[in-house]
Amino acid sequence: RKILREFASPHIIDRKSIDINASIGVSTYPTDGSEARTLINKADAAMYDAKQHGRNGFRFFLQDMQERISDRQLLEGDLRYALGRNEFVLHYQPKFNLQTGQIIGVEALIRWTHPQRGMVSPALFVPIAEECGLILPIGRWVLLEACKQARAWSDSGLGNLPIAVNVSATEFADKEFISGVRTVLISTGVEPSNLELELTESVLMRDAESTVRTLDALKAMGVRLAIDDFGTGYSSFTYLRRFAVDTLKLDQSFVQKITQDLGDATIVSAMINIGNSLGLRVIAEGVETKAQFEFLQSHGCS
Repeated sequence: RKILREFASPHIIDRKSIDINASIGVSTYPTDGSEARTLINKADAAMYDAKQHGRNGFRFFLQDMQERISDRQLLEGDLRYALGRNEFVLHYQPKFNLQTGQIIGVEALIRWTHPQRGMVSPALFVPIAEECGLILPIGRWVLLEACKQARAWSDSGLGNLPIAVNVSATEFADKEFISGVRTVLISTGVEPSNLELELTESVLMRDAESTVRTLDALKAMGVRLAIDDFGTGYSSFTYLRRFAVDTLKLDQSFVQKITQDLGDATIVSAMINIGNSLGLRVIAEGVETKAQFEFLQSHGCS
């Protein structure tokens, strides 16, 4: 704690205040090992655990840390070959119009069919892909495959079904992102208005000025834009006015409790009103019961 306090004090370098934080991993002799290499490796494992728990903290080594890190390394190794081995698959979650009951679009959701582990949740492998840089080729694959599917549905007589694709922070910040989107639309023949890119509030707020420019460029292309998991991030109404978005998606953590928790019901109702007053389409995620459906329908969620 004393070391962390020292780091927390601002450091003046070249007349500029630099803020530093630290993640500390600790191993002890002889409990965790009798050799320097073993102790350093275990301290390293504890340090990574400290980073995963919010950084700027410390962790003492526990045996399950080593097991988790070993498993993560195996998963990362397999992930590097997954794209080339065609192990990824897209599932499509429907979007229903609450007034007509019609399907008005779908969201593309990636899954990894691992040869030994079976179906691997994106909650497990996407953070790893982001950390090791694999999210860029994976993201490009998702966008291309989703647009190919949209075109295939259109060609088979199902009409133009809008398709939504999630975009990570790394992808959004990539200098080739806009040109990549344009290339996919041209190569698949999908109308830009039938593609919706979903970005979380935390992604949008990383560099607000740069975000505005990128969103404006995408809007000029004709692509639709959605704020995903609305209500769980910054929820800055100032920037909500500035960002050229079409859709607000209410996070399922609110939706799941609207019929049991008065607080969540009030929050969801308020967010629906905000979206409607700004002329945005409001989508509620994870509707699973008739009561939730009826609540959202009666409160004007589209």
